[in-house]
Amino acid sequence: MQLTEDFRSIVLNNTPLLDVRAPVEFEKGAFTQTTNLPILTDKERELVGTMYKEQGNAAAVELAEELIQESGKNERVQEWKNYLQKNPNALLYCFRGGQRSGIAQAWLGEVGINITRLKGGYKAFRNFLMQESLDISKELKTTIIGGRTGSGKTILLQELENAIDLEGLAHHRGSTFGGFVNAQPTQINFENDLAYALIQLQEKGFKELVIEHESHNVGRIFIPKEIYENFMDGELILLETPLEQRTAIIFEEYIENALSSYIEKYNDRGIQKWSDNIAKNLDRIQKRVGSKRHKELKILFEDALKNQLDNDTLQGYKPLIEKLLIEYYDPMYDYQIQKSKIPVIFKGNYAEILEFLHKRNAAK
Repeated sequence: MQLTEDFRSIVLNNTPLLDVRAPVEFEKGAFTQTTNLPILTDKERELVGTMYKEQGNAAAVELAEELIQESGKNERVQEWKNYLQKNPNALLYCFRGGQRSGIAQAWLGEVGINITRLKGGYKAFRNFLMQESLDISKELKTTIIGGRTGSGKTILLQELENAIDLEGLAHHRGSTFGGFVNAQPTQINFENDLAYALIQLQEKGFKELVIEHESHNVGRIFIPKEIYENFMDGELILLETPLEQRTAIIFEEYIENALSSYIEKYNDRGIQKWSDNIAKNLDRIQKRVGSKRHKELKILFEDALKNQLDNDTLQGYKPLIEKLLIEYYDPMYDYQIQKSKIPVIFKGNYAEILEFLHKRNAAK
């Protein structure tokens, strides 16, 4: 039976993976390029687990074989064959790399298909990724791009080969209004994807990592404590962008693009779902901005929504964005920067920062 523990090559090659764990295990966390085609359903796994606790391993294995035979060994093998025809270099795993993936490997062998499985399974690969994340985050020098909300920090990161977009991995823009219509990944999937990104960046020979200035949490996702501390042990560059341009960036991302996503997902209910979400987020900041300012923001929003529905224009949201930036986001961020112990090494606009970073990289 072929086994591999060359986990680094899996990351570097984005190798497809066949996960035969139960769906409930897969939903909690998996790896990129992974497809779940379980050998046991959630209910079957539960029954086998109970048998294991009550009567031991041999009885549990016997029950599993009975359950699988009843629900169709051939159907499972056919699903795996179909997947492997499209992904012939895929590797196989279960939780610990033991009986479930071993049985799947044997069954595939019976129909002439040889597949290698991960030694130690999901658990071993996951441990490898977490250790690599910690080690690489310690090793790489970190440059942190800061700046007020809407400055275009994420846009700047996309221009750099040695950058990792933490907000992109977390599928959240990192602010009260920063959620997307689709849910964030699981915490485990975020950590696995971050590990992939760090390993791939290191393999390219970069000694410096560029990230955006984030808090410990990005939406409901948190950056593991030690890794976050390593990331923040760096140097800060502040992106300075005029208010008008910041308003335009926020308008495009949070109004135009967000609204399109809601309409795409919810069709005729899209505008209502989107506006309900904005209203809910405005209520979330009431304590921070105070009742009077909160009321003013709500009026601006309601006027903009009415204008949108009556005249099919989104321009009414720009005064709301400006007020939020000036009276909510900017004071909060300026206070955070004043408290920050990260040394500021450069300030400038988009073009100036790109030039500074390119020159610094070329000099190394």
